Parts: sequence; structure tokens; C-alpha cells
Amino acid sequence: MTTLLITHPACLEHLTPPGHPERPDRLRAVARALEQERFQDLARVEAPAAALETIALCHPMDYVTGIRDATPKQGLVGLDADTTMSPGSFEAALRAVGGATYAVDEVMGKKADNAFVATRPPGHHAETAKPMGFCLFNNVAIAARHAQKRHGAERVAIVDFDVHHGNGSQEIFWSDPTVMYCSTHQMPLYPGTGAVNERGEHDTIVNAPLRPNDGGERFREAVETTILPRLRNFRPDLIVISAGFDAHLRDPLANLRLLEADFAWVTQKLMEVADHSADGRVVSLLEGGYDLEGLANSAAAHVTALMHG
Repeated sequence: MTTLLITHPACLEHLTPPGHPERPDRLRAVARALEQERFQDLARVEAPAAALETIALCHPMDYVTGIRDATPKQGLVGLDADTTMSPGSFEAALRAVGGATYAVDEVMGKKADNAFVATRPPGHHAETAKPMGFCLFNNVAIAARHAQKRHGAERVAIVDFDVHHGNGSQEIFWSDPTVMYCSTHQMPLYPGTGAVNERGEHDTIVNAPLRPNDGGERFREAVETTILPRLRNFRPDLIVISAGFDAHLRDPLANLRLLEADFAWVTQKLMEVADHSADGRVVSLLEGGYDLEGLANSAAAHVTALMHG
């Protein structure tokens, strides 16, 4: 298996206020974990910066330029209660999108079997024209759209195991029969979306909410009974993962009790679906995960599964 790791030092220059959970140290923790000897076979590439037209696959161009123009010359500017920009934020966001689309190019072009994109800011809360929840642009949505527009993928599935529901991904593809969005997440929790009856106009939205204090057993049951059968029936040409690791037992922002083995397990299950209909094509993008130890160990388990199937 060739697994591609895509990241960029510019993603460390997206600064947030003191005490903010979505901080540069998250990326440093993931990078350190992936420096262990067992990851020496990873192909490593720096994320290119996305063109504005690429971001406009999912966001109106005036929104894209509005975010660019909101970038402060110094200090921090708040876009909402918990989403801020620093002077380096726009380039970081361009690299996050660029890393996602480059991963799609390499995997769809058969240059890599799969890819993990370790960038920030994350993306799955960003709606068509609204930044929120630490997110500026919806990286995973743009990756899915790019696979369709550039590589002719007919059906793309997004699977989101971040502890928070990806309201942005759901909103962007609500009325699109060619993109399936599947999510496990804690409810009730930010952002308040993700009920079972939110199914989209073509029944391609699949929500499997979990209760506070649910652990690996309930998570695996939700994936096995709700998500995997729908994914198999959909027969995606590509699976894009919103890989948030904040459902981990140690995470401070939520109350699920997953462990590293659960993230490895779900990764393997998604790879099996991809093997069946998508020639093994999987692109995974980092989303949340705010306890540095839990994040680092979970990301390492996830990438190990990607490397070894």
C-alpha cells in the first residue's frame, strides 16, 4: 500500500486566542506521532495552495474573497464566537484545501492508494457562505466536488466520525444525489444538527447520533448497522473521511469514550467498502481532536490502518 501524508508548515501560522482548543500544537502532536519509525514508508508531500476557483467549487466567490479580505494584518479578528483569523490564517486555509484536492489528484490518478491530509483549520462546519466552528472553508466538500469535476467520479461518499456533526458538509450536499454524507456524532452537542430524520432531498444524508458516554461498542454498532449498509448500496467511486478524533475518551470538548482501536477499526471498515466499489480509493482529512495525546495516538492508529489495510 502507498499512503500519502500531506501537510504544510503554513498551517501552524493559523493562530487562535490563548486557551482556544483548535491550536497549532494539535498539528505538531500529529506530526510527532507520525515521525515514529513505523511510519518511515509514508510518502510525504507539502500541501500546495489552492486556487480561489477551487474553493469556489463549494463556496460563492464573494464569500471566498470576503474571507481573504477579512484576514488581519496583525493580531486576531473574530468571525464568530469561536472562529478567528490571524495574519497566517488565509494561507493555512488555502493549504488545507490544496492538500485535500492534491490528495484526490494523487489517489484518483493511482499514484497513491490512499492519503491522510494533516492540515488546519478544519472544515466540516463551514457552510456554503458561513464560517463557523473553527472552520473557514469546507475542505472535505471541496475534495468531493473536485473528484467529480476534475476526475469524473460519479458518486462520492463523505464519512465523518468527528464527535461534532458536520453541519456544513450536510448543508452543501443536502439536495445532491451524487454525494452521500454519513456521520456519527454525539447528540446533544454543538452544532445541534445531525438528527436521524435529517436525510436530505435524495435520502443521501445518513446520521447516526450517539449519546453522551457511549463508547466503542455503541459506535461500532452504529457504523455496522446504519452507515456501512448505506455506503455499500451507494457504491461510491471515492470515500473521503472527515477524520476528527474528538470522540476519544480523553477529549475535553465532548463525552464519547472511543479509543485508538475504534478509529483503526472504522478506518479498516471504510477501506473494505472502498475496495469493493472504489478501487480502494480513500482520502482522509484531519478535522477535530483537542486532547493532544488522544489526538496523536488516534491519528497514528488511523494512518497505520491506511498503510496496512
